[in-house]
Amino acid sequence: MDARMFGLETPRVAALHHLLDVPDGDKAGGGATRTYVRDARAMAATPADVKELAGAYAFVVDMPGLSTGDIRVQVEDERVLVISGERRREEREDAKYLRMERRMGKFMRKFVLPDNADVDKVAAVCRDGVLTVTVEKLPPPEPKKPKTIEIKVA
Repeated sequence: MDARMFGLETPRVAALHHLLDVPDGDKAGGGATRTYVRDARAMAATPADVKELAGAYAFVVDMPGLSTGDIRVQVEDERVLVISGERRREEREDAKYLRMERRMGKFMRKFVLPDNADVDKVAAVCRDGVLTVTVEKLPPPEPKKPKTIEIKVA
């Protein structure tokens, strides 16, 4: 409802409308975009466990009721692991929901991988509704041997 209809257009109301209006597009006025707000909600609603193992990192996310076709695992910018997808509600004409508590819609999580993560060795397994993404570690660098400098007589 527009406040101008009731003669309530004041500078404060106009400023409030400006703050609450989330524009479409990538950037407008330096504020948050709809895409940013949507992605932030999707990330907040996707809890995950991150474990460091002896030779790898493991990212564990609950994905009940999803098939592997509903889940996407990617590595972006050579260091960001992205787990995303969409959970869709089963629509039936002969059924009416009395309560809807399970979260539906898009989900996403982003993880910045450590420097010793081998982004070429990423594996994902979904078993019993639990997605486990394993990123192997790079072998530790060999310690540099000291360089001996020959001393010349002058």
